[in-house]
Amino acid sequence: MPVIAIIGAQWGDEGKGRVVDLITEKADVVVRYSGGDNAGHTVINNLGKFALHLIPSGIFSKDAVSVIGNGVVVNPKSLFTEMDMLTSRGVDVSPARLSISDRAQLIMPYHLLLDKLEEQSLGNSAIGTTLKGIGPVYSDKVARRGIRVGDLMDKKAFKVQLKAALDRKNQVLTKIYGVEPLALEPIYDEYLAYGQRLAPYIQETTLTLNEALEKGKTILLEGAQGTLLDPDFGTYPYTTSSSPIAGGASIGTGIGPNKMNVILGVYKAYCTRVGGGPFPTELKDAVGDQIRERAHEFGTTTGRPRRCGWFDGVAARFSQRVNGFTGMVITRFDILDVLPSLKVCTAYKLDGKIINYFPANIDVLARCEPVYEELPGWMTSTENIRKYKDLPVNAKNYVKRMEELSGCPANLIGVGPAREQIIEKSPII
Repeated sequence: MPVIAIIGAQWGDEGKGRVVDLITEKADVVVRYSGGDNAGHTVINNLGKFALHLIPSGIFSKDAVSVIGNGVVVNPKSLFTEMDMLTSRGVDVSPARLSISDRAQLIMPYHLLLDKLEEQSLGNSAIGTTLKGIGPVYSDKVARRGIRVGDLMDKKAFKVQLKAALDRKNQVLTKIYGVEPLALEPIYDEYLAYGQRLAPYIQETTLTLNEALEKGKTILLEGAQGTLLDPDFGTYPYTTSSSPIAGGASIGTGIGPNKMNVILGVYKAYCTRVGGGPFPTELKDAVGDQIRERAHEFGTTTGRPRRCGWFDGVAARFSQRVNGFTGMVITRFDILDVLPSLKVCTAYKLDGKIINYFPANIDVLARCEPVYEELPGWMTSTENIRKYKDLPVNAKNYVKRMEELSGCPANLIGVGPAREQIIEKSPII
């Protein structure tokens, strides 16, 4: 049976949670492999509307097991808030349904504080983080100074680790930022309590996943953010701190890359972005405002309004190249129903020359002007259409152009937020 990776193909917020929720019906295990509670996945099902930040969207399936993988950074307080919310609404989040990798990194109070202080110190050059401590915790991970979920199971060793971490962090807090140092005992007691509640959920999840593979079960890999926020391939430094791409799915779960046989890129029918950084097709006009309001484009985690723009074919092709997508899922297609004319970016103009690649340097990318191709809109609702053949001709032409520009075929087309508002153009499996 397949391992299916669901990858954000743009700047995040593409609707991955909804796609995972839809495909979960065919999955036995759903694994979150990157990011932390800085990401938000919105899921709408028969229980209502849910905003998930850490727990995989597969938690709503009665038959699937959900796993928070080693590539995720966990704020226990946020996790428990999410678990309590789900429980109160009738969703089973018992250890039989959810497990957490003992290798996942812990977000500590000093990560949250440092994230805030660092952003403030940057002033107008701030990255625009979610202030969830994500950058600082991944920095500690790479510097081999992090504390992992499994470390909470050894009280004595954890206290030694925490004291060493606070000795370093307090030097920074007091001498660089001029704020009060953090005390050891309150944090130690707080996280020991977290550890007691987490204990039944903590597992060596690579064993769990390998056993599932040996039994021929279907595994669904769910990432956070999008390819253009990858720290290697995105608009660095205006990126996230973990890898949202298909390679990151392997690293963040312990599943070998040769096991992934379906890699789906999730694209909005247009583009959005939250925070700073270049955005070549951004619309700073009435059309951009119309798309934002019609689609309710405001961040699930931050509530910040998203920047909106036309579909970027150059970025789409780049995303396909670094991920190796086997297919594409198009979301928010119905948002374009009311627009008489649509544009897609087919190339960039850089200093008077036409280029067809996505520049690594953000200053260069910021100078790129989109070269547009104009397509007629279809000016009719697609919300109730369930078969591809029933789409208006101009809507089919738009899908075809997205496929051509991105370099991969469309499998699914979302025409509304509900589970049933989906068109299958071709089977995923």
